[in-house]
Order: sequence, then C-alpha cells, then structure tokens
Amino acid sequence: MVHFLHPGRSPRNIVLPDAQKDALGCSVAQEEASPYSLVTICLKFLIANLEKLCSERPDGTLCLPEPWSFPQEIADQFLGLMTWHGKLNDRTASIFRGSQMKLKLVNIQKAKISAAAFIKAFCHHKLTELDATEVECALSIPDILSGLCSNSWIQQNLQNLFLGSASIPQDSRLFFGQLTGLRILSVVSVDLHNEDLASICQLPKLESLDISNTLVTDISALLTCKDHLKFLSMHYLKCLTMTGPQVISVISKLNCLLHLDISDHRQLKSDLAFHLLQQNDILPNVVSLDISGGSHITDGAVELFVRQRPAMCFLGLLATDAGYSDFFTTKQGLRVAGGANMNQISEALNHYRNRSCFFKEALYRLFTETFSTQVIMPAVLKLVALGMRTHPLDLAVQFTASACALNLTRQGLAKGMPVRLLSEVTSLLLKALKNFPQYPQLQKNCLLCLTNSRILADVPFDRFYAAKFVMGWLCRHEDPKMQTMAVSVISILVLQLSPERILQLKEELFSAIKELLEILKRKTTEKLHDITFLFTLKALWNLTDECPAACKHFVEHQGLPIFIQVLETFPESAIQSKVLGLLNNIAEVTELSCALMTSEVMQHVSSLLHSKEIEVSYFAAGIVAHLTSNKQLWKYRGRQRKSVLRDLHAAIQNWPSSSCKMSALVTYRSFKPFFPLLGNFCQPEVQLWALWALCHVCSKNPSKYCKMLVEEEGFQLLCNIRDHKRAHPQAQQLAASILDDFRMHFMNYQKPSVCQVPVLT
Repeated sequence: MVHFLHPGRSPRNIVLPDAQKDALGCSVAQEEASPYSLVTICLKFLIANLEKLCSERPDGTLCLPEPWSFPQEIADQFLGLMTWHGKLNDRTASIFRGSQMKLKLVNIQKAKISAAAFIKAFCHHKLTELDATEVECALSIPDILSGLCSNSWIQQNLQNLFLGSASIPQDSRLFFGQLTGLRILSVVSVDLHNEDLASICQLPKLESLDISNTLVTDISALLTCKDHLKFLSMHYLKCLTMTGPQVISVISKLNCLLHLDISDHRQLKSDLAFHLLQQNDILPNVVSLDISGGSHITDGAVELFVRQRPAMCFLGLLATDAGYSDFFTTKQGLRVAGGANMNQISEALNHYRNRSCFFKEALYRLFTETFSTQVIMPAVLKLVALGMRTHPLDLAVQFTASACALNLTRQGLAKGMPVRLLSEVTSLLLKALKNFPQYPQLQKNCLLCLTNSRILADVPFDRFYAAKFVMGWLCRHEDPKMQTMAVSVISILVLQLSPERILQLKEELFSAIKELLEILKRKTTEKLHDITFLFTLKALWNLTDECPAACKHFVEHQGLPIFIQVLETFPESAIQSKVLGLLNNIAEVTELSCALMTSEVMQHVSSLLHSKEIEVSYFAAGIVAHLTSNKQLWKYRGRQRKSVLRDLHAAIQNWPSSSCKMSALVTYRSFKPFFPLLGNFCQPEVQLWALWALCHVCSKNPSKYCKMLVEEEGFQLLCNIRDHKRAHPQAQQLAASILDDFRMHFMNYQKPSVCQVPVLT
C-alpha cells in the first residue's frame, strides 16, 4: 500500500514498499529511453506555438479558439507542462478562463502571475488541489486564499493546498477557516506565526500539515486537531521557544499520528529527536519518522525504537551518527534515508529533494561513494538532475551535483545512460554555468563532463552556449590538462554548429583562434607534437571551415607562418593533412587565397602533392585546384600555373579508387565551394579533383552527401558534366559513375524537375 502523502506534490514523499521502490529505480532507464507519450508531445507543441494558435483579447491576454475544449485530465497536464517550462504568466494564464478548460489539480509552482490573473484564470474551476509553491511575490498567500474562498465549491471541496515559500505582506493575517474541506496543507518556509497555526488547526478535516521553517514559537495549537492529524512535518522550527520535553508532551498527545518529521539542521545540534527516542510509549502507530540532523542519535536507540514499532517503513537518519548497523539493511520493509551506503544515499536524494541542506549532505556522500564507481546508475543520476532543477541558485548544490554527475558519467558509464537523461543533466550544467559564471571549480566540472564522447556525439544540448563557454575557458586558463580538454571539445563542438552560428560567437571565436595559434607556436618551438598539439590543429581546421571571418582572423594573426613552421618541424602525415586541410579552407575564400601565393607555401604544397600518403596528396591537390581556378592569381605566372596543373593531373592519376580509405576522415558541411570547380570546363584537372572528392565522400556516407548534392543543386552540375560535349572524357566518366553508383540515394531526394538518373537494364 501507499501511505499518506507528505505535503508537497513531489513523489519523493511517498513511502513505498521495497518491491515497488526497486521497480521504480529499475524503470528509470526504460522511462528515460522511451519516447514521450503522444499526449505530451502534442501538448508541448501547443505550448511552443501558443502565440500562433491563440487570438488576443483587447487587454493583451490570450484566448483559445472557440471550438477547443480540454477534458480535465488533459487540462491539468497542459497547465503542469506550461508551469514546468516557465510559460505560465498573466498573458498565457488567461487561456484557462471560461469553460473550455476544466481544471481540478492546479500546479502553478514558481509562476510569475498576478493576483488578478490568478483569480480570473483558476478560481472559477472546481479545484481539489492547488500547488502554489514558490510563486512570485505578485501573488501573495492572502491573495490566493481570497481567490479560493470566492468559490463556495472550492471552500468545501479543496483538499490539498501547497503554499511553500509563498509571500505574505507585512502584518497580514492568514485565514484558512473557510476552506473546510482541506486535508493536506503545506506552508513550508512561510512567515507563519502562532496565531496563524491556531487558525489552521481549527480545520475540521486536516490530516497532514507541514509547518517546516516557519516562525512558529509554540506548537500547542496542534492539540486542537490531535484526533485527526496523521502527518506532521516540523523540520527546522528555528524560532521554537518550547523546551524539548514540552514539544514531546504535545507530540505524545497526537493520537492519530502516523508520520512525524522533526529533522533539523545539523548545525543547530537539536536534541529533540534524542528525547523522543527515550520515550517507550510515544507514537505507537507511527510508520514514518524523520530525525535527520539530530544530535546524540545512536544506532542502539533507533533500533530499539523501531523494534517496538514493527510497522515502521521509513526512517530519516541523514547527518546523524545512526544508520550504520546491520539492522538497517536487514530489516524487511524499512527504508532509510541516510549516508551509510548507496541505498540510504539514494533514498536521501529522493526524500530530501526539496530541502537543500539535506540534499547537499546526500550529494557529499554520493560523491565519495561514486568516486571510482563502475556501475551505471541512471536512477541516481535522475535524482541528481531533479535536485539541480529544484535548487538552481544554490551554489553548493550545483557544484556538488556537477561533481556527482561527472562521477556517474565518466569513462564508459555514459554509454549506458539514456540520451534524454544525459541531455537534461548537460542542460542543467550549462544553466549552472550561466548562474555562477565566476566559479572556476564548477566550470571545470562542467568542462570535464563535456569531454565525454557520448555526450558530444549523441546528446542534444545548447552547443552554441557550450562552445561559447569552452572558448572563453580556453582563453582564461593556462592549466595544460584543462587546455587539452578545452581544445578537444572545441574541435568537436564547432563541427556541430553551422558557419553562421560560429560567426555569431565573434569575440570568443577570434580570441580562441588567437589562443590556439599561441599554443601551436609554443608546441612547435618545443618540438612537442602531443595530444594538445593535434587537437589544436583539428580545432583550427574546423573553426575555419566555411567561415571566411575566421580564415581572415587566422591570416591576420600570422597563422600562415606558424603553419609553415609546423610543416618544416613535423614531417608526419597526420600533421601534414591537418595543416593542408586548413589551408584548403583559406584557398576557398577568394579574397584570402592570394595570401597562399607565396613561394614558401607553394613550395610545400607542390612537394606534398606528390606524397605517397593519399590524404596528404588529396588536401594538397585541393589547394592547387582552388588556386589555379582563379587566373587573376597567376598573372605573369602562366608557365608556373600550367606546370602546377600538370602535377595536379599526374597526382590524381596516381590515386587509387575514390572509394579508398583515408586515415584522415574527410567531411564537408557543404559542397558549394566545389561548384566553381565543377563548372570550370577549361581546366579538367580542377574538375577531376572536385569529382574525385565528391565520389569519395559519397562512397563513405551516401545518405548524407547524396542528399546534400540534391539540396544544394550540385546534382544538376554532375548531369551537366556528364552531358557536356566539351567536357574531358575522364571527367564525364567520373560524373556518370557518381550518378549511376548512387542513383538510388539520389532518387530518394530528387525532385521530378531535376534531370533523371538513367536506370541501366
């Protein structure tokens, strides 16, 4: 069975039997790996397009189309998703006016909404539950109570009310007396006084009350509801003036109490729990007791208390000296939120999700427990993510959670995690960076998480902001290990951004290029081609790909002399191919290609054109093809140009089949830089290089590149070469080969108006 629900809608507070809890943990991976339900997908679409789908009232608020009508369950879910995604405000809340939406369970947590908008949108519905936890101060608790009490149906039938951390204007009194149907009330972290508590305790059906972290000094008023109160949470009553024995005296008279929470901050060294455990006959029916943070708590005292109450199924022992004996692991049906082992830590993360003081404590224990773990724990990572989302502005939570996330995803552990869960965690880490931009250790943890190959390759997250952050980190820190990681992440992230998005980085982009060149220059001078050196070459190559502004910045900051020095220092083909790959990017920019027409550059390119390593010769040939296609660059150098073209043709003839494997992976964002070469019928050598390149990449990834050819209209250029009377026979043959070998792929993307690929019979 599921026992009584603790105030607060979060499922963390449901006490589950072992079998159910284990099943819940095992199902997290399956749940996160499964697609969202069709209803959720549709509702998310509506939320994203609300402005387009709704009409506007004269007051500027939104109105649903007249024929639309939502059943209660869907309406509740729709509102919950709007709240979760931060889309609920005065303008959007107005869609819940009238009768098109039928609400029952209203969740407006952390919403920015005024009192007037709240009353108009929600107080005419037949509500049985309202969660207004942490609503903005524009909607105060007196406003909420006034609105609810304006509806006689709500007065009698509202059962659950959550007002945690909501505001109360100074000198205001709270009147709950009209809400006669209320069973569950949470006023956590509210400026609640003794007289307010007295008013609350008059409620005739009240069964669950959470007065944690309020201004109550005396709990004697609880005796008014002693015959029907089943759940009492009074965590961190910092203003309590009663002595321990006086508090125990009141608690002992609560005849129906099943769940009691008297946990406290460890720093207060409260001995209330110690006194409670000494009572033999107190709370004979209790099934849940939370004494986390209490002083002088021992295994023996707790064990004796539990043995005298065999129905107990939950204990809160975090930040105490108890929970370490075998009794707490062998007692059937008993769940413990503590720090003694992984099961207790997981329970603590789940149970204390909304209490930052205990959530931080659980995270500290989790970090130690998982420092060298080899176990994939998606359920635990999910709990870490939920805590991060709940406490976005708590630095200690975000920092420790980032370290735990790193432990749980390091090495190959991320491969066993659902992509959606990794996406959520990565997005929360990036959000933490925005909230705490000046905290280097948090940034370091986030950077370490981003170096994970699974996350970089498969996980959706804001790559633009991530690239911005990593580039900034690179320019501000000189730690060699961190530089290596930053450079490796940059080299991958920029490939996943369009050139337009890369250009939007502007200041970070240019600073990163300058820093990367400094690293390269230093490594070359030291004759050290380590992993940082190779990642730096790759990052510069990728940053300049189809980004003329980046290419210009590279040239202006003496990138070419540095690259010449690299070629002269390191003869390895893996280095040569990366250098030539970047020089290809420069050669594609017409206004910069003249910078390559120096004797030094041309000497190296001409020499490497004849390299026995196919990838080196290939990239050198690309530079030659782009440069020779621009006759203006060769004014008064016609003889040299003809000689270079002959060398280009000879090199291509020596290459193996275009489907050959290169040690350096050749990828392209676009084929547009090839189009001037493909249309150059006066220089068949240039055409041949471009055609060979197209054939090569299409053979490696036909789905991607055949689609790109059709979408960018390069397919038509191939048809033109195949059918052109003046085309070189070898070029015609290669174009026809591409059209024929990949015709099935082309047909998937081809429009009827495009030239038809012949089908051979």
